[in-house]
This record gives sequence, C-alpha cells and structure tokens, in this order.
Amino acid sequence: MTISPPTRPESAIQRLIAILEPHGTPMEVIPRKRINWEYKEIPQFYIFKQGEISVLRATDGLVIATVSGQNLFGIAESIQPLRSHILRVETECTMLRLDASLAHEIITQEGMWKDIAVILAYYTTHLFYRDSEVVQQRTYSIIRGHLIEMNRLPEDSRLRTSVLDYIQERTHLSRSSILNVMFALKNGGYIDIKRGGYLLEVINLPEKF
Repeated sequence: MTISPPTRPESAIQRLIAILEPHGTPMEVIPRKRINWEYKEIPQFYIFKQGEISVLRATDGLVIATVSGQNLFGIAESIQPLRSHILRVETECTMLRLDASLAHEIITQEGMWKDIAVILAYYTTHLFYRDSEVVQQRTYSIIRGHLIEMNRLPEDSRLRTSVLDYIQERTHLSRSSILNVMFALKNGGYIDIKRGGYLLEVINLPEKF
C-alpha cells in the first residue's frame, strides 16, 4: 500500500513566521554549512524563508528530510534537550534566528501554542511516513518510494543531486543495490534518467519489481 506524505500545515507556519520574523536576526549561510541548535550556547528558533535545507541524523549524517518551503526549526529542540539531529544548508538560503526563550514569550503573548502543536504533529507524522518508506521494506520498495519523492521535487533540485546520491544519503542501501534497480527500471522504460544519473521523470513505477 502506498502511503501519501502528510499535509503541510501552511497556515500555522505562516502565522508563526509573521509574528516571529520581526524579532529575528538574519544569518549568513552558505551551501553545505551545518547549523546547530544553539548560538553562543543559547537555544535558538530558526526561521527558514527561502532555499533548501536538510535535517540530518547527528550520529551518521543520514538525511531525514529536505525542506524547500518556508518553515520553522528548533521548536521541539527548545523544549527537549535531545540533540539527535542537525541542520545542513543545501543551497543559498534566507534564514533568521532568535533566542528560543524570546520566541516562547511571543508565542504565549499571541496565544499561538495551538499552531505550535499543529506543526509538531506534522513533524511527528512525517517521521512515521518516512519510517513506512524505509523500515522493514524490501530494497525495491525503498528505492521506489524515494524515486516518487524525487519526482515531486522541482526540476532544478532533481538535476542537482543524482538518484544514487539522493537515496544513499537517506538510506543504508548499498551503491550496487541502488544502481541495479535504477538500470533495470531505466531499461524497462519506467523512469527517464539523464547522463550522470539525474532523474528526469518517473513514467510508471510498478508496485513490485
């Protein structure tokens, strides 16, 4: 059974950005820069406005998710001290930061903790969705799910990262396993890939292969 990704809570995100952004400090970020949850040992909220950024598992660098839309980071991290993941900038980005304690005060004053709960529920559901794509799945099912995910990305994002690199960063599959499936799908006319292994189009992926 194919599970669709959760619906992004756009309204809640935009309402929170609107009240927090005037208090934020612009950041200078460059591609591949890693961002921690504290600035000068003070927990931060990060307001992500434009570009592309990934959430990585701190222990091994596994990519949990990549975000291109406006978003907020640091909500859960400012409440619970666990630091099991970090942020990595993928492209030129527009970001702001503000002390988490100030963000909490503003959210309380504006009565917007319900919006925070909605966003955290979305993040949690997204983790369940990701697990459904990779945990206890056959190799082909994992690759199929990531090809569908890639196909939803803008063309410039697809042509910046090869299918092999995209899937290897997000799973523990071997290079040979991924390449074998890719070549079989390409030869079968199920996907269109350009030289270098960049995905042009998912044509029609079978449920089983």
